[in-house]
Amino acid sequence: MNEIVKTLGGVIAGPVLIVIAFFVMKFTLDVIGIDPEPVVSIMIAFTPVWLPFLLFYLMFDKWMDYVHLKSEVYTGRTTLRIKLPQEVFKSPEAMENVMAQIHNVKSADNLWQVYIEGKHPLLFSFELVSIGGDVRFYVNVPNYQTKNAVEAQLYAQYPGVEVIEEEVDYTAEIDGDPKKWDMMSFHMNKKKDQEYPIKTYIDFGMDKLPKEELKFEPMAAMIEHLGSFKPHERLWIQFLCRPHIEHNFQTGFLNFHETWDKNVARIIDKMMGRNKDKTGPLEIENQPRLTTGERDTIAAMERNMGKYAYETAIRWIYIIPKGKFDGGIIGPTIRTFAQYDIIGRNAIGVRWRTDFNYNWFMDWSGRKRAARKQEELHQYKVRHFHPYDLVSGTDDIKVFTVEELATMFHIPGSTVLTPGLARIPSTRKEAPPNLPIGLPSSYL
Repeated sequence: MNEIVKTLGGVIAGPVLIVIAFFVMKFTLDVIGIDPEPVVSIMIAFTPVWLPFLLFYLMFDKWMDYVHLKSEVYTGRTTLRIKLPQEVFKSPEAMENVMAQIHNVKSADNLWQVYIEGKHPLLFSFELVSIGGDVRFYVNVPNYQTKNAVEAQLYAQYPGVEVIEEEVDYTAEIDGDPKKWDMMSFHMNKKKDQEYPIKTYIDFGMDKLPKEELKFEPMAAMIEHLGSFKPHERLWIQFLCRPHIEHNFQTGFLNFHETWDKNVARIIDKMMGRNKDKTGPLEIENQPRLTTGERDTIAAMERNMGKYAYETAIRWIYIIPKGKFDGGIIGPTIRTFAQYDIIGRNAIGVRWRTDFNYNWFMDWSGRKRAARKQEELHQYKVRHFHPYDLVSGTDDIKVFTVEELATMFHIPGSTVLTPGLARIPSTRKEAPPNLPIGLPSSYL
């Protein structure tokens, strides 16, 4: 309800600002000694021309925020807990297939659905959580059209898994009272341009399905770290993913932005020295134009171009009872994302945090940090994300393909033996279809 009130307030703010600007202009003209009546008369005479365009420009984004929020409230959200089976012999490609199958669910068919009903690609939240060392996997999904699809795909790709709908979301445990809880939040994302991929399970050789004992599990370091937390500590990791689409008027945007793969193709052409006709200088055997690393980068970029992509934000929050904050866990948590770094290609790093670089100077009273923490907790609970660093853009949402996302979030193999990672005690199987039905004739 609060989100709707805020959005409606944003819609009303546009006309109010126009009225304020009018009076400011009139006051300024009076101060500098210019008669405002001719200027105002001309403005009023041309009001039917400029006012609709001005109102449209000022209110468009707010209106889209409102109809999107209305659609999301109508759809609702559900938190699904994934309970891991005893044995998992599949590579992260299984989770890649899950993410590919649910991509772009609830897309709009016409302009009425876009601008009035607010239909748009909905956001999925893949979450890895440690509650006192108890490591859990969650997926927070929209109810309509998506909840059943996610469950079906998880059961299809991971036989033996259990998907349970949580009656109460795990985040409800933390009320955010600053007198009871302390917390610190971080935003993580690609350090370089989004067109350059991170290290994925294919780079780890997991697509070749080696023997279980020979597999290198990318998530092992992160899960082991989460399992080492003390009973009073909590760490929530959230991968917020919205299907990536072209930005144009048909999809609800005034400014046109082509899909990311077009820019990937341009970067590859530039690296290879090709022009618009896809021609370039010849490569001599004794003088190759590309190094081995550059060839690998181009191969990874081309492979990514052919896969579904999500606009992704990564957030994690460390929550602790007041007075027990342990800054020693910050560095190791950040380093668990280093599994996906390839030097010279791309890496995942901190793009924003609730603290300032110089707290004593930039926030000596601590009020700004307290407000940031409360806002981050709220944003985590409602599964929303908005960049804070609007000037430099370092905190912007970036594109990850399903291959990259599945590497960072998937059902880990049986080689991960972290004590805090619970698995289903036994595998459940259906009864044989040829069992006899009814009582034997001797009982009749």
